[in-house]
Amino acid sequence: MDLFSQTEEKKSQDSTQAPLAERCRPRRLRDFVGHEEIIGPGTPLRESIKLNRLKSLILWGPPGVGKTTLARIIANEVQADFIGISAVAAGVKEIRQTIDRAKKNRRHFNKSTILFIDEIHRFNKAQQDALLHVVEDGTLVLIGATTENPSFEVNSPLLSRCQVYQMKPLQEQHIQQIVEQALTRDALLKSRQIEITDWPALITLAGGDARRALNTIEKALDLLEDVSPPLKLDARVFEKAAQQKILYYDKSGEFHYDLISAFIKSVRGSDPDAALYWMSRMLAAGEDPKFIARRMIILASEDIGNADPQALTLAVSCFTAASYIGMPEAQIVLAQAATYLASAPKSNASYLGLRAALQEVKDHPEVQTPLHLRNAPTHLMKKLDYGKGYRYPHDSENHFIPQKYLPEPLQGHVYYQPSSEGAEQSIRQRLKELWRGVKSYKENTKGENENHE
Repeated sequence: MDLFSQTEEKKSQDSTQAPLAERCRPRRLRDFVGHEEIIGPGTPLRESIKLNRLKSLILWGPPGVGKTTLARIIANEVQADFIGISAVAAGVKEIRQTIDRAKKNRRHFNKSTILFIDEIHRFNKAQQDALLHVVEDGTLVLIGATTENPSFEVNSPLLSRCQVYQMKPLQEQHIQQIVEQALTRDALLKSRQIEITDWPALITLAGGDARRALNTIEKALDLLEDVSPPLKLDARVFEKAAQQKILYYDKSGEFHYDLISAFIKSVRGSDPDAALYWMSRMLAAGEDPKFIARRMIILASEDIGNADPQALTLAVSCFTAASYIGMPEAQIVLAQAATYLASAPKSNASYLGLRAALQEVKDHPEVQTPLHLRNAPTHLMKKLDYGKGYRYPHDSENHFIPQKYLPEPLQGHVYYQPSSEGAEQSIRQRLKELWRGVKSYKENTKGENENHE
């Protein structure tokens, strides 16, 4: 009856010929590994499945995280007719056939229909619009899978009718659990005495992708076809199977912080080439691009500041773009931001000014706000001279009046010492002219030598 996939009998006959990742695909929710925040006990999706009140949804995430698997499991759990199509090959004709089938299921068998569309972002507007009415009235439940941000790739009317669930790369313990289940449950593997002697190597190559991990296992075993058991899978075998070198990278370990430190110091040191190298090391090893982008936002303020005010804007835009598009395209945006920040003039004057002001607050917690700077919303406050003597700068020439803004004990203190770099040079000159005879600005200000990131 399934127009778009094999029959169960055919699947059973070909099960031993299917790839390991397909053979190990779980069929029940209890066997699904990872994504507890989406499908774990007590989550809205889990409860809707339990009550058989499923609504249309879109699963958004990178390859190999279980989008297709979860869709099939949901259909099994609610005993729905599962129809799977690929947006790359299907068109409006296939959608109409599916709608007709869903209507028959509903009318004659009192059975729900789940339409699973892989790569739904590849559907054009007409194809997506063809689904609107049947999704709205519940003729079928749509489950779309996409590697692209649905906010940009799925039409707003269809998107508004679906709940979006973001499926992130699988964590290390999830990859290991999936592989261990394959070794102990798969009919072809459980009798071969397989021993994985280098889990970090396999997990690094997988990069959060369970399919890639299982494919690597399968290729590695092919290489050991003529080897007597036990079959030991180590880094050398995995590298040969995957045809790539393993870049070890513990995201919570010392090496992780060494690389991000080298990257930050290269940008701070105005070396765009070194910045690109260290950034590439992190990306190749599976670092979250948003982590790198967040660090660049901090760096843009701390190490560039007002020497190039555009740096912070660019860094924030980089984080937003990386969040929207994901990998691998996000690395192009990261490269632009990293090279710009590395090439920009540098100043940590605003950061040092903040530290100096914070220290002043700590040293003098008792100082009061001057009366002329206080707010006076009530008659009593005005009688107590709140706001008395304050002069509005915009009423004067150049929109400036040399009045006192610091508490009396701190008059003349300067925390922000603009450098002579980039745009900060003109800021420095303006402040010197405005506060001539009141504040003293040091010549050739330099940042403090600190051991920090």
